[in-house]
Amino acid sequence: MIKSVNIIGLGALGMLYGRNLTRALGYDNVCFVMNRDRLERNRDLKYTVNGEEFRFHMVAVDEAEEADLCIVAVKYPGLESAMKDMESSVGDKTVIMSVLNGISSEEILAERFGAQKLVYTVAQGMDAARFGESLSFSKSGELHVGICNGGKKENLDAVLDVLKRAELACVAEDDIIYRIWGKFMLNVGANQTSMVYGTTYGGLINDEEANYIFISAMREVIAVAHAEGIELTEDDLNMYVDLTASLKPDLMPSMAQDRINRKPCEVDAFSGVLITLAEKHGLLVPVNRYLNRRAKEIEAEYIKK
Repeated sequence: MIKSVNIIGLGALGMLYGRNLTRALGYDNVCFVMNRDRLERNRDLKYTVNGEEFRFHMVAVDEAEEADLCIVAVKYPGLESAMKDMESSVGDKTVIMSVLNGISSEEILAERFGAQKLVYTVAQGMDAARFGESLSFSKSGELHVGICNGGKKENLDAVLDVLKRAELACVAEDDIIYRIWGKFMLNVGANQTSMVYGTTYGGLINDEEANYIFISAMREVIAVAHAEGIELTEDDLNMYVDLTASLKPDLMPSMAQDRINRKPCEVDAFSGVLITLAEKHGLLVPVNRYLNRRAKEIEAEYIKK
């Protein structure tokens, strides 16, 4: 049974899951692990979740203890740093979950910490948005979890148990890689389009040009997925478009939030990965090349490399 959880990343998903896990396991048993400089900047801030003040337990990397479960909840550009910060949290029996977007994080974590520790995870259906110290959402979505590549069923069972205790909706997937690619397709379309067009979930559905780019980018993922042996379909695409339409229309995906918050975005985890795979298979992905170029141009306006 999972009794202690360490979380790397105090963004929208970290706050969302951290709140529920803290309520279920107790303040002392759920820790946000961060370097000491970040701890000093964050420890006295007042955080709110849907307007309610909430106190998160934070510890410095050098004071963190091994946890039963370690959740990686950073953005893709911060994964390498996160792996350094989580070393003290991971012991022989620690289970690792990554709620990062993209299709690469579990493989990167497995190479560093061992594939047997991983429970592959897809976070979808939430509209959580963090600005400053405030998190707001109308839907908390659900976590789809599964094992592959040597993962242990007892780890999956322990994760399902703790998520249910924390009242976090969860689904066990027989084919978690298929689900990961489906969410990847959604992110490639929704996240990148929302940043490039500066729009919301509502804009992705109702703005004619943004909607065209959103769906076209997803169709390019289907073509690449088929070349990789993943049988995504137009029905999958329609399901994710419907999911997007169900979210609060004035909230926005994380890359659009990155543009507003002037933070590095995850374009390399989306179109960057897709373009590399497309080139391997000799496929054309012009919409994603356009989104990749424009996202990097926008990011360069506020981030000096």
